[in-house]
Amino acid sequence: MTFQDLGLREELVAAISRLGFEQPTPIQEQAIPFLLSEQRDLIALAQTGTGKTAAFGLPVLNQIDERRQVVQCLVLSPTRELCMQIAKDLRNYAADMAVRIVAVYGGEDIRVQLRQLDQTPQIIVATPGRLIDLCGRGKVVLDEVGMLVLDEADEMLDMGFKDDIEQILSQTPQTRRTMLFSATMPPDIARMAGQYMHDPHEITIGTRNSGTENVDHIYYICKATQRYLVLKRIVDMNPDIYGIVFCRTREETKDVAERLMKDGYNADALHGDLTQAARDAVMRKFRERTLQLLVATDVAARGLDVSDLTHVINYNLPDDIEVYTHRSGRTGRIGKRGISVSIIHSREKHRIRSIERMLKRSFTQEPIPSGMDVCRKQLFNFISRMQHVEVDDDQIAPYMPEVMAMLEYLDTQEIIKRFVSLEFNRFIDYYRDAPDLNLPASDSSGKSAAERGTGSKRSGERIRMKLNIGHEQHATPKMILGIINRVTHDRDIIVRDIEIARRYTFFSIFADQAERLKQGFKDSDEFDLSEVKGRRAADDRPVGRQRDGRQMKHDRTGGSRRPARERQAKQDDWQQFFGGDIEVFIDDDERFAKRKSKSAARQETLRPAQAGGRRSHEKFPASRTNGRKHR
Repeated sequence: MTFQDLGLREELVAAISRLGFEQPTPIQEQAIPFLLSEQRDLIALAQTGTGKTAAFGLPVLNQIDERRQVVQCLVLSPTRELCMQIAKDLRNYAADMAVRIVAVYGGEDIRVQLRQLDQTPQIIVATPGRLIDLCGRGKVVLDEVGMLVLDEADEMLDMGFKDDIEQILSQTPQTRRTMLFSATMPPDIARMAGQYMHDPHEITIGTRNSGTENVDHIYYICKATQRYLVLKRIVDMNPDIYGIVFCRTREETKDVAERLMKDGYNADALHGDLTQAARDAVMRKFRERTLQLLVATDVAARGLDVSDLTHVINYNLPDDIEVYTHRSGRTGRIGKRGISVSIIHSREKHRIRSIERMLKRSFTQEPIPSGMDVCRKQLFNFISRMQHVEVDDDQIAPYMPEVMAMLEYLDTQEIIKRFVSLEFNRFIDYYRDAPDLNLPASDSSGKSAAERGTGSKRSGERIRMKLNIGHEQHATPKMILGIINRVTHDRDIIVRDIEIARRYTFFSIFADQAERLKQGFKDSDEFDLSEVKGRRAADDRPVGRQRDGRQMKHDRTGGSRRPARERQAKQDDWQQFFGGDIEVFIDDDERFAKRKSKSAARQETLRPAQAGGRRSHEKFPASRTNGRKHR
């Protein structure tokens, strides 16, 4: 089917043919014949970028009476950028017609728009706020409006224009024809349609509230603190990327954009703190592709109409699932394919599942590219660019003799090596020691089998191991797990019951994994790993009870509020004073209890004598934690 088959006026068919459009998109193929042949209201649901402007614009122009100098059609849009784009498209379609089209929007000197309205247009494209202002001044009269278009209606409601829209609708005739175009159909849109539309016909392209079929949805799982590093790898793996990075807040938008620019990327920010002039400058550079990446908030990016985006990157998932539909719909437009990328934390996987259910699309988890993956991609992209570069012989010919003379001592292979290294070295230097950003094989909580510890259902014989690092080296369970993973290069070893003492850490592993662990630590100069046999020495005893690798606040004396390390050091000093046959415990009130053996029935409670009443032969040790004697 062609546009001529749809029944449009010859002037419109000729104009769109000059613009390069040959066949209508699905939404145009269904909406245009209906609007030309029926007088009912219309609800059209289709993703951004599917050709909705032509779907309502062509039939509206087809029915405009060029001889009547009154406002016959009103088009409402949520943002200045979309308003300007719609007006531009309508003027292109009406190039062979005598139709006057005026766009009115905030952010521009109202005096300019007042002069444009001195001659009444047949079509007004407006944002709600500025239109209400002009109506209040008596410059715009809506009494003769026969066609009303609400474009991106869901976004207008999201932006808080509900009251403004209702005020505008109240100034238009009840006999008007209303056309509502939207990407999604939230409850507010359904209520508005029921209140202000008359027996509307609904056209849905795809599935209601679903995403476009031309977009591939992928996601990467990483630590929350590594989102920016993952973003850089995504960008570096796609050298020809042209996309929008969506952030939640203005501050995050500024931070990400500043870091990208500092790291040498062609990026800039779009957020609510920008003046209109600064916003226009950023958008101009982005449309001209001077910028590869636009970092934006959802509010700032609403209504942007930029073609040929290759990627949309969700630096954070949106709080409202329906916002994801608008984000992803900015790529994969009009038959072209696009990619929507999400960077998430492991605890956000359930949100991916929710979006999948809403869009009725499957998301693919992909591994985060390694440093060498990025270098390889950049190298071959550089070679591809070199192969397809256009050589202007006339321009370069005068310089070639001198160039050849400078390179004559190098053979062809050496020239190629140096030529490649000139571009390639900067990526190699940056990614040479780049860490693996992928999380270990994990469950839904994002913890590895080692980190889950007692959460694993595996059973079997276990043995106790001892590592020469403890509280004196500020060891933590997380540090111990990291050391084991790093030294053994094996993330499948299950570690349980971590206990951290002053100088050592103890943990349990399954017997069939012991040899792998020992082999990994065999050549380590930094760490000494051994199997625990027999009773532990005093320095081997853990500081406080531990549960699942986490130190408890209370020790086995019943819960002293003093720091565990300080209390243990003091207890060890008293232990040394009394000798090996006596066991000593410190309680909450700086008192200690001593007993001769575990089987002793009598336990004596003592208080250290005051300095003035101390016997001459009593010597009390100094505390290791504060250097002072006990009092």
